[in-house]
Amino acid sequence: METLKIKINGIECQVKKGETILDAAKTVHIKIPTLCKHPDLISTGACGLCSVKQNGKNKLLRACTTFVEEGMDIITHDGELYEIRKNILQLILSAHPNDCLICQRNGDCELQKLAMDFGIREQIFTSIVKDIPNDTSTHAIIMDPVKCIGCGRCVDVCQNIQGIWALEFLYRGFDMRIAPAGYLSLKESPCIKCGQCTVYCPVGALVEIDETHKVWNVLGNKELYPVVQIAPAVKVSVGEDVGLESGTILSKKLYALLRAIGFKAVFDTNFGAELTIMEQGTELVEIVKNKRLDKLPLITSFCPAGIDYVEKYYPELIANCSKIKSPYKMVGSLAKTFYAERMNIDPAKIFMVSIMPCTVTKYEITKAEEMFPNGYRDVDISLTTRELVRMIKASGIQFLELKEEEVDNIPGYPAGNKTIFGITGSIMESVLKTAYILLMGKKLENLEFTQIKEIKRVQTAIIPIKGFGLKVAVANGIASVKQVLEEIRKAKIEKRDIPYHFIELMACEDGCIGGGGQPYGVTNEIKEKRTKSLYTSSNS
Repeated sequence: METLKIKINGIECQVKKGETILDAAKTVHIKIPTLCKHPDLISTGACGLCSVKQNGKNKLLRACTTFVEEGMDIITHDGELYEIRKNILQLILSAHPNDCLICQRNGDCELQKLAMDFGIREQIFTSIVKDIPNDTSTHAIIMDPVKCIGCGRCVDVCQNIQGIWALEFLYRGFDMRIAPAGYLSLKESPCIKCGQCTVYCPVGALVEIDETHKVWNVLGNKELYPVVQIAPAVKVSVGEDVGLESGTILSKKLYALLRAIGFKAVFDTNFGAELTIMEQGTELVEIVKNKRLDKLPLITSFCPAGIDYVEKYYPELIANCSKIKSPYKMVGSLAKTFYAERMNIDPAKIFMVSIMPCTVTKYEITKAEEMFPNGYRDVDISLTTRELVRMIKASGIQFLELKEEEVDNIPGYPAGNKTIFGITGSIMESVLKTAYILLMGKKLENLEFTQIKEIKRVQTAIIPIKGFGLKVAVANGIASVKQVLEEIRKAKIEKRDIPYHFIELMACEDGCIGGGGQPYGVTNEIKEKRTKSLYTSSNS
């Protein structure tokens, strides 16, 4: 790798060719302030906060978009740069509401932190806050245009990573705003409620609908029997907001905490995943055994955002989607039937809360077709990991000092603590192994997925089963899901063999561990740590 010699604040250093000034500064332990920049997104230089000087030149350089050149002599901090950055922040704040105390991002807002770092204690510019109403149409995400700072992170992740294009820059100058094209509501737009925009937004312009107050009310209602379930991806991420290393597993402490704040029973969503595996394995067996190739491809997705995407863009494939319930809905259903019956509890009094790594489950549980046949919803409220953290902090309980406790079982069923369905491909692998045993009478050995070089985040495999080569594909991230479904659509139009017979779809890159309801500040490095922990816990 070619290196270049430069100076940063008088310090001579060698940096890799192709690095930005922002990256280079880190090699000499200098942090240049940024607001619009995120490590995993395209640098735009939109905010100008990272502006630096180059000795001998008058033009300011934006560190996040300027690549280093041989012999550069960069100044990252001095009195003038301090004033420039402070003025930029004050201009941003002049168009930003002054309601930090009641903002969902209070204490975890990048703009707020920078304002504190630069000692901003008064508003020197005239306030020009716009009067634009919130958008709560999805029942999952709140878009508050007044708080938007125009950094463009949400547009980048929505368009370039997810490939959804629900958000765009509209107009220019003072009238510029980020919204769905044509001023549609989020519900009317292509939005699939994946929540990735809320993860990458640095302020409170895009957040999940907070329902923690509803849960507190239920916990205080003596007429109800509140129960809860927690997804595996939550257990390896919640520690990030209580000062622990990313990927720290807190399963048994979480079980103890949830009982301590008032839940009568604590279930593990992993149990529902095991049921999903058995049901979908049987579903696949029936297709292969009876040679119902007309039913292929079979599309499995316990990700409601993935299914929402299929419904919006590939309606001809809806019939190919598995009819098996998602794991968290299975747990909710069993809690209000088998558990209620065997514990002698009126099912009408059972109130099921699910704690999930995503935002879209908030929307999914409101759909009429998700009502249980006897009139009870499988799940009454779905909270994100971030909402769980708020409840932990509000409870006053010293979470990390709690003694570990075990999860509750639904009588007659195992707890289900080995499935790692928070990681992309885990359900697919487990379903294939189940179907293989049912059809072949022996274990499937050496299942290896192959990464397709031409398509990012798609892995495939061919499984010889009953004289048939079952072609399977795992896709995570909607941009990759789209490419797989496009291949299927094209093959059907051209009336040729479909390229895949069994497909797993997940809307978020890297699966549930990178879900839209996970803690703020996520990076690819953090997601890798969460993934490693889930694998480790599964194999322990």
